[in-house]
Amino acid sequence: MVVLAPWNYPFLTAVNAVIPALAAGNVVVLKHSDQTPLAAERMYEAFRAAGLPEGVFQYLHMNHEQVGRTIADPRVAYVCFTGSVTGGRAVQRALSGTFTSSGLELGGKDPAYIREDADIEHAVANIADGIFFNSGQSCCGIERVYVHERHFGHVVDGLVAFAEQLKLGDPRDATSTLGPMVKASAANAVRNQVDNAVRQGARALINPQWFAADKNDTAYLAPQILIDCDHSMEIMNEETFGPVAGVMPVGSDDEAVRLMNDSRYGLTASIWTHDRNAARAVGMRLETGTVFMNRCDYLDPDLAWTGVKESGRGATLSRFGFDYLTRPKSFHFRLCW
Repeated sequence: MVVLAPWNYPFLTAVNAVIPALAAGNVVVLKHSDQTPLAAERMYEAFRAAGLPEGVFQYLHMNHEQVGRTIADPRVAYVCFTGSVTGGRAVQRALSGTFTSSGLELGGKDPAYIREDADIEHAVANIADGIFFNSGQSCCGIERVYVHERHFGHVVDGLVAFAEQLKLGDPRDATSTLGPMVKASAANAVRNQVDNAVRQGARALINPQWFAADKNDTAYLAPQILIDCDHSMEIMNEETFGPVAGVMPVGSDDEAVRLMNDSRYGLTASIWTHDRNAARAVGMRLETGTVFMNRCDYLDPDLAWTGVKESGRGATLSRFGFDYLTRPKSFHFRLCW
């Protein structure tokens, strides 16, 4: 089995694939992101110290071409990839012509829906954390928010107030509450997405100049909340992967469901309500792998982690994750005496 792990949670995402694979009896080769190669080396050292037999867990540092050749090797039985949709397509191309299967956890454009009956203070605090945690660099972070029109102004004010009290700075500084993005080009891509939305009529409610560390062409990016958005804008339909979210008012569950499903992605969605039955009813209509009620940006090892549409295929975690790491075998005996 080959695990292709991402940089944003370099140990967690790798462990979630590697440990179940080893427990199921597989030999594992880990190729970590070229931005976090030491994570693979540290895991190798830990397994050696724990007494894992030589060769059961290995790591390789490879470029994209080498990865393609490696996963197409007939000795590879399964590929577990976490990353972008573009990366997922590259894995698919490399495996074409083989019978090697793959699990793909790809991008997300995860929505939150605040119903009329929600606990607004709880929703604002937790959705804000879902937007800005890890500088927005989480596949299941909140990137778009739909709010019952009755609470729209209150929610927007709360999200802006939360963002404005963040301190953007060096993550090694204990007073920093918002760190840089992974690299300058990633931050500039988010800046461009915000600028394009504003040119199309959206309003950015936070002045980046309030954050001294925010500088163009650096990884330090101020948080942002946008309103007057619509789904023609990239900020509402393409993955952002930064500390930014667009907020739109809705008048009903039906409108919220329509907008939440209006995406090529389907990783997670959150519903904020006091009504468990309503959350279940709305959740059943959502095209997404995980539905949260009154929380977001979270995983539970007992629940399958999976996506639909261009957020991927297959599952990790839970007992269902082992279905992809094992093969069934039947024994059909007939006694002749």
